[in-house]
Amino acid sequence: MRRGTFVRWGVPIAAAAVIGGAIGAGPVIAAVSGDPVLPERSAQQLLADAVAASGKSGGISPMSGTVQQTASLGLPALPQAAGGSPMSLLSGSHEVKVWYGGADKVRVAMPTQLSETNLIVNGDQAWYWDSSANTATKITVKAGEGWRKAPATPRPTDLTPQQIAAHLLASADKDTAVRVINTAEVAGRPVYQLVLAPKAEGSLVQEIRLALDGETYVPLQVEVYAKGSAEPAYQIGFTQVTFTPPAPENFTFTPPAGAKVEEKTFGDTGLGAQAEERAEHAREVAGQAKVVGSGWTSVAVLPLSAADLAKTGTETGTGTGAANGDGNGDKNAGAVLDTVLKSAKPVSGPWGTGRVVTTKLVTALLTDDGRLLVGAVTPEEIVKAAGVK
Repeated sequence: MRRGTFVRWGVPIAAAAVIGGAIGAGPVIAAVSGDPVLPERSAQQLLADAVAASGKSGGISPMSGTVQQTASLGLPALPQAAGGSPMSLLSGSHEVKVWYGGADKVRVAMPTQLSETNLIVNGDQAWYWDSSANTATKITVKAGEGWRKAPATPRPTDLTPQQIAAHLLASADKDTAVRVINTAEVAGRPVYQLVLAPKAEGSLVQEIRLALDGETYVPLQVEVYAKGSAEPAYQIGFTQVTFTPPAPENFTFTPPAGAKVEEKTFGDTGLGAQAEERAEHAREVAGQAKVVGSGWTSVAVLPLSAADLAKTGTETGTGTGAANGDGNGDKNAGAVLDTVLKSAKPVSGPWGTGRVVTTKLVTALLTDDGRLLVGAVTPEEIVKAAGVK
C-alpha cells in the first residue's frame, strides 16, 4: 500500500501533462440551443480564472463527489487486475468516490463489481478497508513524520480533474492554440469549455478540453482527444459534485464484525526503510533523466532497461496483494507489463535497436542499450529522439 496506489490518474497522459497551454484570446462562442447560458468570457480570462481557482486552498476546497475515469488507449487486451490497481485504469471505465474535508481529512472509495476498497484518512491515522479480503488495515504515521509522507496516503487533488488541469495550465507558451467552444453541462452544473491544441505536427494529441465550472472555475472534467478520433481517448470528470464540507462521520471507520484487523505504522524500521529506499531510487532515476525536444513533442529519456522495468512492475504491485503482502499485486502488475511488451514492435536506427509500444496518446521506446523514452509523440518522433545525445 503506497501512495502511488491511489494517485496515478495521470498515467495515460503523463507526457502531455508537462506541456502546459498558451494564453490565447477569442470570444466565447454563443451557446447553442439547449446549452446553459453563462456570461461571456474569453480564453485568456478563463485561463486566468482557472489558474486563480487552482491556487486557492492548495487547489481544492472542501467538497465531495463521484469521479469517473475512462481510458480507450488502444492497448492490447490486458489481464484482469486486482481491485484498486492503477494498472486497471489503463482501459475501461472506473469510478471513485471522494470526500475532502481538509488537508488531513480525506476519504476515497473505489467500488468494483463485487467489492469495494476504502481509504479513510483522519489526522495522523488512516484505515484501509478491502471488502473482498474482509480485511481492515489500521495505518498510523509515526509522530513527527507527517501524514503526507505516508506512502498509502493520496493528495486529494491527485484524485480529481483539478490536478491534471493544474499541470496543463502551469505554463503558457507559443506551442499551444487555445480557444473557447460552446458551453455545456458536467455533473449537473453549467461549464465553460476551454480547448488546448498543439501546433506541432509530431504530437499524438489533437486537443485537450477542460470543462470549467461556470461559478467557481474549478475544473470538473478533462478530456484528451487523439488525432483522428472523434471520441476522447482519455477522460476524467465528476458525475456528481458538492462544494460543501463533508459530514464528520465520513472520516470515521469501525471495522465490521468478523473482519480481519491488521496494524501498520509508517516510520517504523522496515516500512519506513522500504519507502525511503524506493524514494531514493526514484530520485536517482529522476536525476539521470533528460528531456529531448520541447512543448507537446517533448520526450522523456530515462535510464531504464527491460530488466529494470520488470522489477519496477513487481515492486509497484498494488491492490489486495500489495496491501497484504501475498504477492498478488506483484503478479498483476508484472502480467500487465508482459502483455504490453509483447505488443511492442522492433525498431532500429543509428543509435541502435529497441522495441516501441504505441497507444493513441503515448509512445514508449525501450532501447537495447538501457533507455526508456516516453512521449505523446508519433513513433517517428520518438525514434528520432533516441538518436539525440
